[in-house]
Amino acid sequence: MTELPNDGIDVALVARRLAEVWRRIEAAGGSREGVTLVAVTKTFPIGYVESAIGAGLVDLGENYAQELVAKADQASAAGLEPRWHFIGGLQRNKVKLLAGRVELWQTVDRAPLVDAIAKRDPGARILIQVNTTDEDQKSGCDPQHAQELTERGRSAGLVVEGLMTVGPTGGGDPRPGFERLRGLAQRCGVEQLSMGMSADFELAVSEGATIVRIGSALFGPRVARSGSW
Repeated sequence: MTELPNDGIDVALVARRLAEVWRRIEAAGGSREGVTLVAVTKTFPIGYVESAIGAGLVDLGENYAQELVAKADQASAAGLEPRWHFIGGLQRNKVKLLAGRVELWQTVDRAPLVDAIAKRDPGARILIQVNTTDEDQKSGCDPQHAQELTERGRSAGLVVEGLMTVGPTGGGDPRPGFERLRGLAQRCGVEQLSMGMSADFELAVSEGATIVRIGSALFGPRVARSGSW
């Protein structure tokens, strides 16, 4: 088992920040019943995971396969079993490593990933990631392929719960992309909308987000990633 740095963050501090995030979600029209808050622990040491759970967070998001596995193993050894969301770019050869550990695969953006997850993690819950900002360098399927991938996932026996997107790189108004995702979800017949991060989650909630992915607003500046993770 890979050992990660164990530096932590004060549980009370995370709890205060969490209360403020929920206040802002509710002010934007969301609710604790209608919005799932995924705490993004990527690059933060395992101590942050422990503090997040201690503050009452249940859903945690990771971007890197090896890091998720290492944290899941250490959390489990400590008797902690959060719901892990994979929210980073996903390589097909990492699916086997993650299968059985991921509660919700949020970044499924091409047919080979659908097929790999169906093979390694039958019946898994997934979201289709869509590039709603038309940026060439960004992950996510072309919006015109979202319905096709949704249907492929269902045919493969996966539970396609919704769609996911990331706001524009380098700033800019994220609302057009959020509106676009909401319209696509209606056409695809799915309900979950994963959109919005620390910088734009209030706008996302006002546009119908049911899942938000929050890191720095809970944990502060991100820790530089260690090569051993």
